[in-house]
This record gives sequence, C-alpha cells and structure tokens, in this order.
Amino acid sequence: MQSCLRDHSLEFRLLGSGHGMAPPGRVNAELQASRANMAVGAPHLQTRLPASHNARMTVRERVAKLVKAWPKVYPNAHCELDFRNPLELLVATILSAQCTDKRVNMVTPTLFKKYRTAKDYANASQAEFESAIKSTGFYRSKTKSIRAAMRAIAEEHGGKVPDTMEELNALPGVGRKTANVVLGNAFHKNEGIVVDTHVIRLSQRLGLTKHKDAEKIERDLMKLVPHEHWTDWSHWLIWHGRRRCYARRPDCSNCEVFRLCPSGKVFLQTGVAKKPVPSRCVFL
Repeated sequence: MQSCLRDHSLEFRLLGSGHGMAPPGRVNAELQASRANMAVGAPHLQTRLPASHNARMTVRERVAKLVKAWPKVYPNAHCELDFRNPLELLVATILSAQCTDKRVNMVTPTLFKKYRTAKDYANASQAEFESAIKSTGFYRSKTKSIRAAMRAIAEEHGGKVPDTMEELNALPGVGRKTANVVLGNAFHKNEGIVVDTHVIRLSQRLGLTKHKDAEKIERDLMKLVPHEHWTDWSHWLIWHGRRRCYARRPDCSNCEVFRLCPSGKVFLQTGVAKKPVPSRCVFL
C-alpha cells in the first residue's frame, strides 16, 4: 500500500503542484522508473542503501559487509565435489577442469572404488582410465595429469598427498587453483583463494578487482578478505554464481546482496539482468 501511495504521490508531483505542468513524456518516464525501482527490490534485503551511500562505500567496507552477509545467505556453503580424503579431492579437482561438479560426481564413485591409492592411479591403463573419465571432457590430458601426479605422490611423498602449496604446485598437472582447493578443503589450510570462473565474474561485478587474470585477482582478494575467510570466500562466490549471479541474465531483482553490489542497478537498467516481476500495485 505504501508503494502505491508513493507512486501516486509522484504522479501528482509530476503533473503539477502550482508550479507548472510537467511534459507528459517526462511523467510517463519517471513513473515507469519509479515502478521499476519498486519492482526490483531484493526480497531478502528489505532495507536498500541509497545510491549515494553505495558510491561512498570503499571496497574494504563492501567486503566487510559481505563477510557478514554471506554466511546468512549460504550458511552451508562448501566444496560441491564429493570426496572422502585428500587423494580423492585431488583427482576430482583435476577432473573438474572445464566440467561441472555434478558431472564429476557422477564419474568419481566408480573411479574411487577401483583406484584407492596413488600407486593404483599411477599404474592404471591409459586407455582404460580415459574411458572411465571420458564424459568429463579433455580426458586424454586429464588422464596424463592424474597418472603423473599420482606417480610423483607414490614415489616422492610416500603415497600421501602433500599439504603445502610448494609441494602441490610441483606435482605434474597441479596448478595454484587445484592446490588451493585441496589445501582449503582437505587440509583446512587457508593458503590462498580459489579463483574459478564464478569467482572471477563476481569479483569484477562486485568491484573488488579490475583484473582478468586469475592470479592477479587472487592477489587482490587476499589483500581485501580476512585470512580466516579465504576458503569460505570462494565457496560463497561460487555458490552465488551458480544460484543467482549467472554469467548471462543474472537474477539481480532477487539478489540477496543487491544493495552491496555496484553492478546490480546498472544491469537492471540496461537489461543485462533478468526482468523483475512487474509490480502488482493497483492505483486507487
């Protein structure tokens, strides 16, 4: 009812209050803008910050507010790859390159049942292993990477996945992103921040970085995000990227952190975001 009265009040103000009549085109444009602003209000955040406040907010202030907001939005955010130990997570993470976690989780149960140790993977038949993981894509290069990494683990680390960034990075086919996933989720060590396609996209949209390179973005995030939240931060952004802030047509009108995002209002105004549900306000 209050929104209806505000809209009605705007119409009266625009049509004239003793100071002349506004042009019809301007009346229609401003009324439509007013209705659009009411329609896009995020339902999970009843209090919207004014644009001037958002403009004055520093990046560090935005991150501090997000750190408080994310656990409320995604209290159970976690790595969505299924695993029981560091070895399984390493394999699953390598398989997840250019592949969805859902697809990887369909492949790994059979894989983990057949191959239980680093030596098992190292001695696996190239052709047989390729066939087992074919649906994850890039199966030839993934097979080579997994077998080579497992051979190094078996021969140089006593069959156990190393728990340092330096040692993990030294394994064949293991880059910083994979190492961060394993360290943060299998060993609960915050050595860095996982930067995948979702983290890249959301970091840019939230105004936390101007870079496109994953390592440069990670460095920017590590300066802003409290160390104890590094692993959780990637979970929060990945979950939000999969559930709300899509690459195409982000759902800004239902975004739980809309008021903290400098891109949301722009996306709604320019049509990049999904169209909000039209206001059902009835003028009296």
